[in-house]
Amino acid sequence: MSTATPENSPTIVLVGHGMVGQRFLEALAERGLTATHRVVVLCEEPRPAYDRVQLTSYFSGKTPEDLSMTDMAFIEEHGIELRVGDPAESVDREAKKVTARSGLVVDYDILVLATGSYPFVPPVPNKDATGCFVYRTIEDLLAIEEYARTRATTGAVVGGGLLGLEAAGALKGLGLNAHIVEFAPRLMPVQVDEGGGAALLRTIEEMGLSVHTGVGTQEIVVGEDGAVTGMKLSDGSELATDMVVFSAGVRPRDQLARDCGLAVGERGGISVDEQCRTVTDPHVFAIGECALAVDGRVYGLVAPGYEQAQTAAATIAADEAAFTGADLSTKLKLLGVDVASFGDAHGTAEDCLDVVYSDSRSGLYKKLVIGRDGTLLGGILVGDAEAYGTLRALTGSVPPIAPEALVLPAGAGAPAQLGPSALPDEAVICSCHNVTKGAIRGAVTEHKCTTVPEVKKCTKAGTGCGSCVKVLGQLVDAELEASGIEVDKGLCGCFAQTREELYEIVLALRVTSYQELLDRHGREAARGGDGCEICKPTVGSIIASLAPTIGADGYVLEGEQAALQDTNDHFLANLQKNGSYSVVPRIPGGEIAPEKLIVIGEIARDFGLYTKITGGQRIDMFGARVEQLPSIWARLVDAGFESGHAYGKSLRTVKSCVGQTWCRYGVQDSVRMAIDLELRYRGLRSPHKLKSAVSGCARECAEAQSKDFGVIATSNGWNLYVGGNGGATPRHADLLAQDLSDAELIRLIDRFLMFYIRTADRLERTSTWLERIPGGLDHVRDVVVHDSLGICDELESLMAAHVSHYRDEWAETINDPEKLARFVSFVNAPDTPDPVVAFVPERDQMKPDLPLLSIGLRPAETLEDVLEGSAQR
Repeated sequence: MSTATPENSPTIVLVGHGMVGQRFLEALAERGLTATHRVVVLCEEPRPAYDRVQLTSYFSGKTPEDLSMTDMAFIEEHGIELRVGDPAESVDREAKKVTARSGLVVDYDILVLATGSYPFVPPVPNKDATGCFVYRTIEDLLAIEEYARTRATTGAVVGGGLLGLEAAGALKGLGLNAHIVEFAPRLMPVQVDEGGGAALLRTIEEMGLSVHTGVGTQEIVVGEDGAVTGMKLSDGSELATDMVVFSAGVRPRDQLARDCGLAVGERGGISVDEQCRTVTDPHVFAIGECALAVDGRVYGLVAPGYEQAQTAAATIAADEAAFTGADLSTKLKLLGVDVASFGDAHGTAEDCLDVVYSDSRSGLYKKLVIGRDGTLLGGILVGDAEAYGTLRALTGSVPPIAPEALVLPAGAGAPAQLGPSALPDEAVICSCHNVTKGAIRGAVTEHKCTTVPEVKKCTKAGTGCGSCVKVLGQLVDAELEASGIEVDKGLCGCFAQTREELYEIVLALRVTSYQELLDRHGREAARGGDGCEICKPTVGSIIASLAPTIGADGYVLEGEQAALQDTNDHFLANLQKNGSYSVVPRIPGGEIAPEKLIVIGEIARDFGLYTKITGGQRIDMFGARVEQLPSIWARLVDAGFESGHAYGKSLRTVKSCVGQTWCRYGVQDSVRMAIDLELRYRGLRSPHKLKSAVSGCARECAEAQSKDFGVIATSNGWNLYVGGNGGATPRHADLLAQDLSDAELIRLIDRFLMFYIRTADRLERTSTWLERIPGGLDHVRDVVVHDSLGICDELESLMAAHVSHYRDEWAETINDPEKLARFVSFVNAPDTPDPVVAFVPERDQMKPDLPLLSIGLRPAETLEDVLEGSAQR
């Protein structure tokens, strides 16, 4: 129900409806101005405000609707007149009128310009040729996606800044060979220094992107049809490419202001005062990327824009407010790599010192800028930005612990890490909405918030970029505990117990079904119910891990267990983005006979599958329809293969080098050990996936120190490392024990894995668990090596039960007609192939037909459901 605005109310016209424009509307509503003013919004884009910060997530499956920041119920409730696709074309300041493209003329009392910025395209020949794009809006992304699908195999991005790297990642994700061309000598020159740029460069090149720094674009080369065929660079070289995406920075969109006589800066931007009023006209405000602030800067980050929106709304409401500048700290994830900078990141202050930790092999670079008096002035984090929230909040103060403790990774000899509870109340936790630690504490103590969602609603903290949510949760828990309020650490709304406590209950009481556990030990309100998406797969995993010991059926699709699984486990294969599945047979140690290679090739050929060798030394076959899976498995099983569990929270692979058998440096038979370990722990269900590797010497070719448990050969036996992982937040594994015999090694791994499964939280990798568990590595060593808790016999017994009861899930399925019945695309048309799953040829194989990706097919829909949905689309 809309709020009626009194007749003859003053009118506020907002030109532009991006993230900052939407925040301005919310600020008006918070001050009651939408009830006393008519509010008209003229929006150029064909859709309301959306999250431009997360724009690239469109290519990872998010839809434009997912990115929307506009609640139309809010627009209606506050009587806001929102006109999308109808931008302002002229302003008559003397008559105080705005004319829109549609011809609509709106009289205003207050005019707010939030026109944002436009992409800068270098003035090079043929910059407007077919195949040239910018990377700014959802419409830009749709056009890039279509061109990449139909006309391009290689793409080049001009610009190695924030959006440039995201654009390059998007092109790679679309299946193109991607290049980045950056005029500066390093990537992200504004945010990171030379060391950070080097770490970022190494990581990005390892992802398969080609980077060209220190060169500019001289000309876009076109063919006879006028389409892009290449680029000429300033060093005289030429780059062959079918597509060019310009992401070389932005410029303020101030033409509307120029046309109506408002003052603009020498390099662009509408000049405003501390209240965000234009210096030319007190009835006109400018906020966001189009505004030139009093400090002579145009801010291109969302947090300063939000602060400007708040300032303008407060000024209109006759409240005191001022915007004199903003913190340029930022934390991003680019191509899966954490990158953050804060404060005086480049050390421009006089007489400052640097504290640097650099590990180029892992792509880690951390630098803190410290004043002579110990004050933290700023810093740069590449590869691991876990400490960003704490470090940023400490900027401008003397940290209570040594600077090196703030940058050294866990397990590298650093003293105890500093938690957010040590921060002062004035420390800013959420930079997007300028929310301090004191405000968060107040939300708990004064406003009686008891959960993170309640605190987010009360303070807006965590509702911007989201980088502060983890710190926010830690502060809420700490404040509740300090107030004497018991913090609910239960797994979910169904169970008050943690995952570790539920494990102990299942083990001690021999609980063999989820429903029995819920009815006997769940919260009162949940008993007799169906559970939730958190506890069902968690309990399913616990029961599967303990199945041989408690007398349960360990097969994940048996009876009730089937209903507890997520999509991948439900079909014993990995669901891909176009609705097809991948099939990954187990290849222990990466060792495979020629006959088995031939079988895999024949299956891929006969079923038309895309094949790829994975980083775990296996062969992945993509593109199988759900009804084809049993037939593929049957041929693999006949050839001696079994499930590789690529779909499960279980052991994936044990990677291996060739070891002493072939390598002149090898000192142990790493292939044999890798095979023994993989066959021993195959199918072991755990809180998260498990990866392992065995290296035959200290040269570490199998990368064992980046695995959950890794083994490195020595002249005296084996060294065992635990708690490592690659991925977005890499961590080196810690040495647990050294110079072990074969039997000692296997015994310690048995104990380590079962202790992890027993005590870890839901979806917690061994690396995170090792850092969280009280006592860390020392405690784990005491338990699994020295048996300090007296449970090692039990841990070994549990593993022995798993090993002796292992069954291949693919073989179990194809030999049971009842289980086979679930593998259909449509429950009412089991013989009908899925019309949504389509492919196009590429590089002598096939790839998904990308325009179908947004359809979002769910397995086992009826055929009528899909056809009706497709017709509507």
